[in-house]
Amino acid sequence: MKSPKPNSPNNLFELEESATERNVLFDKIQNFSDEFLDSLTTQKAFHHETHAATERDSFFEIDKDKESLEDILGFFKERVVDTGLNPASGGHLGYIPGGGIYSSALGDYLAAVTNRYAGVFYASPGAVRMEDALINWTGKLMGYSDGFGGNLTSGGSIANLMALHTAKHHKNISISNVSKSVVYCTSQSHHSIIKALKIIGLETCIIREIPLDANFRISVSGLETQIKHDEQHDLTPFLIVANAGSTDVGAIDPLKKLSTISKKHNIWFHVDAAYGGFFMLTDLGKKRLKGIELADSVILDPHKGLFMPYGLGVLLVKNIEHLAAAHSYSANYMRDAEMENQYSPADLSPELSKHFRGLRMWLPLKLYGESVFSNYLNEKLQLTGYLYKELKSIGYKVICEPDLSVIAFRL
Repeated sequence: MKSPKPNSPNNLFELEESATERNVLFDKIQNFSDEFLDSLTTQKAFHHETHAATERDSFFEIDKDKESLEDILGFFKERVVDTGLNPASGGHLGYIPGGGIYSSALGDYLAAVTNRYAGVFYASPGAVRMEDALINWTGKLMGYSDGFGGNLTSGGSIANLMALHTAKHHKNISISNVSKSVVYCTSQSHHSIIKALKIIGLETCIIREIPLDANFRISVSGLETQIKHDEQHDLTPFLIVANAGSTDVGAIDPLKKLSTISKKHNIWFHVDAAYGGFFMLTDLGKKRLKGIELADSVILDPHKGLFMPYGLGVLLVKNIEHLAAAHSYSANYMRDAEMENQYSPADLSPELSKHFRGLRMWLPLKLYGESVFSNYLNEKLQLTGYLYKELKSIGYKVICEPDLSVIAFRL
């Protein structure tokens, strides 16, 4: 242990561990991690009996007492790991996100240890270049041409929020015209779309829920009819929200046709591809997602399509100037950080303080290459095709033919 400086409290330097002390802590964390990962095949997918509070939960509270790492990890396993849903379990089939890959967790570890500030290029040009490279890779994967931009977010909900705010700003929707502005979506739209509209001050706009076809995709004819009706009644259609893999059934809306409609009527075209977007790494995905490159904005979730841990989303906007205009701001204390011909993440999002999210995505992609992720996604599509045939053969009712890897069925 380090000796405290004279006239200093004994615990003043405890946050500054020696190499030996760090190794002891790290070894215990590593052993815990190994035990968790090595036992995945036998872990429950859901701990249904653990939602009631217990006396042990008093350990959650923060006070002046110190606890051993062994006791902390024991409690963490009992009251966090072994409660509720376990998305890492092989039996977890109910929702889209996966359990997370180990290399991504190592990226988070490096990001936290080095603690680089990734919000402003001046502060950490390397961190921003890394995140820019990820945005560039994802945008080109979607088929965007030069001139697009984006941001790494905490997930699809915030990415949707930023996309809709950009649409609102670019289309000049304000308090003077919001009550006559129209948004078009479906019952398959993610709830974060409606929440985003509320947060950005558009809860009083007109929200049209367009009917679905037999495969849970937006009715193109129904949309066209509604837009014409609204225009005839002096309303302003300004936003179409499409799904590229809906949460309920994995449905992909007819993206190319929707883009044609949006251009015809000068409407912002947004695609929620949180779940489905990264299937662009596969041949089938490219075929099914044709037209996504025509969207004004797209959002994706690496914690779904790239198997990474919760807490990572991607926003793409076809014209980076629209994104910057909606989010940039200047302040006296930021003047030294301004750089010519270089956007910072803080210029393109609501965040100034932000986590260095790029490492959790960049490290696995650099370590294994994109073809490995493509192979894994192809495997999921093949398994889905197999399950679809087997379910039908044994008498289950499949609600609709799967577009990607989600199957909705009942007996």
